[in-house]
Order: sequence, then C-alpha cells, then structure tokens
Amino acid sequence: MRRSPSSKDWLPLTKTEARAAELPTGEAFRPEWIDFERGIRVGNIEPHERITQILKFHLEQRHHTPFVTDRWGRGVYWQWICWLPRANRIAKPVSHDVNFGCAKLFISADTDRRVFKSGLQVERGYMTGPEADKPWGLRDDFDWHRLVKQCRPGSVLDQELNRLVRREGFAAAVIGERATGEWAERDFTSATQLLPAIRRCAPEYWAGFQLYYPMPEKEVRACTGLELVKAIRDVFAEVTPVMNCCMQVPLTGNQTCLLPRPRQVPSKT
Repeated sequence: MRRSPSSKDWLPLTKTEARAAELPTGEAFRPEWIDFERGIRVGNIEPHERITQILKFHLEQRHHTPFVTDRWGRGVYWQWICWLPRANRIAKPVSHDVNFGCAKLFISADTDRRVFKSGLQVERGYMTGPEADKPWGLRDDFDWHRLVKQCRPGSVLDQELNRLVRREGFAAAVIGERATGEWAERDFTSATQLLPAIRRCAPEYWAGFQLYYPMPEKEVRACTGLELVKAIRDVFAEVTPVMNCCMQVPLTGNQTCLLPRPRQVPSKT
C-alpha cells in the first residue's frame, strides 16, 4: 500500500524563515563601545547594537518624523555622530541637499578630556576663504542665523541656558579657530555672553555652537549600556527647546516613545 506523505517528507525542503530583525531599543548596547582612545564603536557589531541605529530609532519614535544620521570619522570607530530632522533640511531653499546648515543632536567622545558629550550642535561653517564656496560655507538659510538672533536676554535660548547650564550641569560652548568660549554653572550669566566669542571666531575657519551634557569617563564606565542610552535620550529631550528655536521646521509630535521611560538627567543640586 502506498504510504501517504507526511510532514517529514516535505518539511526539509521548505525554506527556513529569516529571523525577525531585533529592534534597536538600546538593551544590547555596551558602554565599553564608548572608547576614549579611539572613539565611538559602530563597526563589527550588529545593527541593533549600534548607537547610530538605537538613537535614530528612538528619535523617530518620539517625534514621528525621519532623521538623518551623519558623522565625523571612518572605519570601526567614529569620533562624532549626529542626527538631524530631515524635514528641517528639506525646507531650506538653498541648503536642502546638505546637513551642514541644520541644527543637530550629537554625541562625541572627547579623547583629550576623556569626557563623553551629548547634546545640541549648530554650525556656522566658513565665512571666507576657499572653503566658503563649498557646502559647508555659511549660507543665508543656515540655522546659525536664528541661533545668533537668540543671543539676547529673555529669549528661549537665554531661558534654556539659564536652566540647563546654571542648574542642570550642562555646558555651552562656542567653538572656532583662535576664539573659543565655554561656560559652565559658575561662569554663565546670560546668552549675550556668546556674542563676543562668536564675533571673535576667525571667518576663514569653521565655527559652531554646542550645548551638551559632559559625562566623565568614570561615570560612563559605571553605567550599563541601557542606562547610558537612557541618559543620552534624556539629554536630547532637554536640549530640544533650544533646537526648535533655531530650526525652520521645529520638532513636534507625540513625546511618548516606544522605549522604556528614561531617567532624569543628573542634577548638580
């Protein structure tokens, strides 16, 4: 009698379904991937383990808008990584095809001071010289111009810097060749302090502004990977009001993300 076919006959011939990709929630991130000798590790690890994917996933879940990832560095370790809302870049009439003129959220490993930074960066770029004719030369639609206009008493920038720098342990910095200025809790009085440093920045060199939370190496090493991701997410949430006052298209949307509720940014009080 002919035997009826069973599952054993055809099951070996079926294709094995690919395992669903893991979501980049941050649970797989490891704090040792913040390396104060080489930078932030992004290579030779799974996509859901990469800080680039983890923070992009969080930002898009939180704000319900696409983000663009950019970086400085190459190979396995990058020194600086940023995320910027695509809608704000697209809205720019001149600079819609480059990331340089956009306010952005960033992280970096400061290998000189051995400090991990996370926060907001706004770039001026180059004002004169051969570099000014390239995409990173200052244009009329750069978010930098809105930042400079906010350097006055009572502005959103002034209010937020007073809160974050004077009470929450953040630092504000103007970065440029031959003219840098950095303000912490005891040094900061008003957003107008930024203007003299901004004006001293050499026009033929790159310049920019950062508002960031400095986390010393010892504090990074004391965190689990997920705790570190949560801390970065908290910092990004804290600097978003300043980012919004600089952009053509502010971030909006439901502030509830699909990830675990982040802890509060450490306070110095």
